[in-house]
Amino acid sequence: MEGIYHDADLKDSPVSEKKTVVDSPDIAQTSDFSNLPINLQLDSEEKIRLYSQMVRIRRFEERSLRAYQQGHIGGFLHLYIGQEAVAVGSVSVMSEDDHVITAYRDHGHALAVGMDMDECMAELFGKRTGCSKGKGGSMHFFAPDKNFWGGHGIVGGQTPLGLGIAYALKHRKKKGACMCFMGDGATNQGPFYESLNLASLWGLPVVYIIENNGYSMGTAESRHSAGEPLARRGEAFDINWSVHQGHDLYEVRDAINNALVLAKESSSPSVLEIVTYRYRGHSVADPDQTYRSKEEIEEYKQNKDPINLFRDKLISEGVLSDEKANLLDQAAKDEAEASAEFAIASPFPEVSELMDDVYWETDNPDQKVSSGEMFFESSR
Repeated sequence: MEGIYHDADLKDSPVSEKKTVVDSPDIAQTSDFSNLPINLQLDSEEKIRLYSQMVRIRRFEERSLRAYQQGHIGGFLHLYIGQEAVAVGSVSVMSEDDHVITAYRDHGHALAVGMDMDECMAELFGKRTGCSKGKGGSMHFFAPDKNFWGGHGIVGGQTPLGLGIAYALKHRKKKGACMCFMGDGATNQGPFYESLNLASLWGLPVVYIIENNGYSMGTAESRHSAGEPLARRGEAFDINWSVHQGHDLYEVRDAINNALVLAKESSSPSVLEIVTYRYRGHSVADPDQTYRSKEEIEEYKQNKDPINLFRDKLISEGVLSDEKANLLDQAAKDEAEASAEFAIASPFPEVSELMDDVYWETDNPDQKVSSGEMFFESSR
């Protein structure tokens, strides 16, 4: 099964030598993804909403960084700054039947699926009002009511879980698909390959999305992975694969939409590599300038910042004005600040709650056998 690069500048391999089995036939010939069908469906209000979502994610992350520096947040804090178009673009083409699972850099996906800043910030603060009752922290956001299944701390550990969600969907004859996000480092973990094997063997509706930000912790891709692109690893399992730019929200939307359509209509898995970039370190404790330069970071910010690019695009389309963009930015800052105040005012969990939500049987003493029906219908 062959795939395609959607930008000849991404890698050295010429596009003409490859063919696509995932995307629309005209995609390799265009650099203006706004004219593709999935994006032509967007009205002005929807475009502004997508822009606002990216801005909200960035301002939330910046405020959480400040809270960490002030001592309000302990443990790990993995920021999504710079990668906003990937989560927002992907989630924007989901249907109500689709599901999302990711790793520890999960704040952007959480906000994109509709979790509110209060429950997310409170979770970072370890407060009882957090989405995981203050016990999960940065790496373990969950919202089952929004089909968002985390937030997982083990590198690559979410890949078999995403496979399981896709298996459940197919087994129960549900319409949806699962989007399983991961970083570039996760592609070197054994469970990823085991998952690809079964996804192909059983024909499961799963889309594996590699958010390749160039570094696995502090190790550049060129030093941790042999062979490129990473998405091509799906080829060994006869799985569709493709590579895309992650700073263009329109391109992300088209790529993910086509993979979801393939998953749901043909029950075929895909591996998509979205080339993106993180502005901060692996976590806030990571001295990232020991392995990359300030100039490298600034060059990306100046030329490929996803928020700036989408803002400029919407202004050129006559959808957005500088004044409106500034108002949206201020609203996002105010919302993030209010969420921090909410988190500060919220209580910590009681010591007596320490073992709650650890074992299902303990929390449900009158029902010792699970039927499995709560998987997609949990009210907890």
